[in-house]
Parts: sequence; structure tokens; C-alpha cells
Amino acid sequence: MNLDIDGGKILYALGVVFALGAFAYFVRDVVFGLSITVKAALLFVTFLAFLLVGLSVDRGALDVVAYAIAALAYVVLLAYLITRYDPTETGVFGLFAVSAVLFVGLGYVVRQGGVAVPARTLRYGLLALAAVGLLLVGADVATAGVTYDAELDEEVTLNVPEGALEGDGPRTVPLEGRIGTLTATNAGPFTRPVELPSMAGCVVGTDAVTENDAWISYRPRSYERPDRIAGGETRDHDVHAEIPVASNATDDGSMTFAVERADDCDVSREEPTIVVIVGGDSSDARPPLVAD
Repeated sequence: MNLDIDGGKILYALGVVFALGAFAYFVRDVVFGLSITVKAALLFVTFLAFLLVGLSVDRGALDVVAYAIAALAYVVLLAYLITRYDPTETGVFGLFAVSAVLFVGLGYVVRQGGVAVPARTLRYGLLALAAVGLLLVGADVATAGVTYDAELDEEVTLNVPEGALEGDGPRTVPLEGRIGTLTATNAGPFTRPVELPSMAGCVVGTDAVTENDAWISYRPRSYERPDRIAGGETRDHDVHAEIPVASNATDDGSMTFAVERADDCDVSREEPTIVVIVGGDSSDARPPLVAD
């Protein structure tokens, strides 16, 4: 069997595949720590850079490779905008329609012989795009990120949900309610992802609880709130606690607790107290545990 395989084209194809992997990994919020706005802008800059290269070179299949990488950057950009900014159905339609017109127009230009871009213009163009990218990254790094500030109430009264005390026999029922507020603030100019710090809790100073753990979560829930915050915006989230208690531990369906913040649950108190442990360090880093 005589296989006529062009090794150069295989290497080109692998390069395009790896470029797709790099773009997909870049838009994930696990590296770089860049804002949503700057990531989208850098993807667009990358699209323009490879499009410029494709229009400039006419050597083997390099122009095709450049067009392919430019198209991948644009597709990833489009998917990133749709998933991160959650536009309306009309907005999504508009993005696809504009993209269709753009690429049909680019295809027509290329089929007609392309645009003659001199080597000097290519160099200046790439340098300008690189400068724009560096300025964006520098501005992103220099501006403040998202900060988180937890304000807990000194004392709270938690209530058993309506109907939970009905029935005979001892059993475990939940006491639940709001115990404080967590404020997320984006002091910078760019839209950034919101990753609320984890919270854990425990109950000390009473034997009424069936377990010492307190389930701490945020309201609204993660699936009910945006996962991003615009530049200059401040957003409050209620901190909610749920504590399992014996049904015979409360006569009126409520119980009052003091609330305090601590580093761990290795504390003792003489009155019923909810101890709250806030994870993270008031930065963009997500703590290892999530109670949401």
C-alpha cells in the first residue's frame, strides 16, 4: 500500500487542533485570572492577528492554517460571549447573523484574490495588536478584582418551616433563616466572574441540636443568580443557615442564637451560638469547599 501522506499538512493540522485546545483552556476561569471583558477582547485581537497573517502570506498552506486558527478564535469568542454574558435570544440571533455576513464577506474577498498586505504593514499591524493586548492585560492586572465582605448579625432567631412540627413522636426538624450578608464588590472597570467564598458552620452552647454542624448557604442559590459582576458594581447575598434540632426542643417553632465568626469550631460558649467559618481570603480565589 502506497500512502502518499504530506507530513507538513499533518503538522499543520495538529497545530490547528492544539490552537483549539489552547483557546478552550484560555476561556476557562482556572488560569490567568483575567476578567471576562479582557478575555473576550484578547480572543478578538487573536482573531484579527491570524486573519491579517492569512491575508498576507501565500506560502504553501500557511494562509489556510492562519484562516483556520482565526476562525477557531472567533468561534470560541462567540461561544464565550453567549455563555458568559447570557444575551437574549434576539442578541444571540444578532451575533450569529453578523458573524455569517462577516465570514461570507471574508470568504468572497479571499476567493477574489485576497487583499495584498505588504510585509511591512503586516509587521506594524501585528505589533499594534500585540500592544493592544498588552495594554488590556496590564489594565486588567492593575485594576482591583472582586472583593468579598461578610457581615454577620450578632443575634438571630431561626424558625421551623410551617408544618414541620405537625405529627406525633420525636424527630429532627430544621431551624432556618438569614444570619447575615455577604457583599461582592467589583471596584475595577471590567466584568469579572463571581465566585463566592465557601462558608461552613457549627453550633455550640446548646444540647438542643441533633448535630453540631450548621448548613450555611447563600440566597439566592447559585443557579438563580448571575455568575458575573460588572465593573463598579456591588451585589449583596443573604447568608442562610439551617440547623437540625429535635422537634421537642422548641415549643413555638423558633430558637434564638448568637452568631460569631471564627477560624474553626474548636470553641465553647454558654449560650446557643452559631459559629461561621468563612473560606478564602476576600479575593478572586475560590476556597476548596463550597456551601452553596
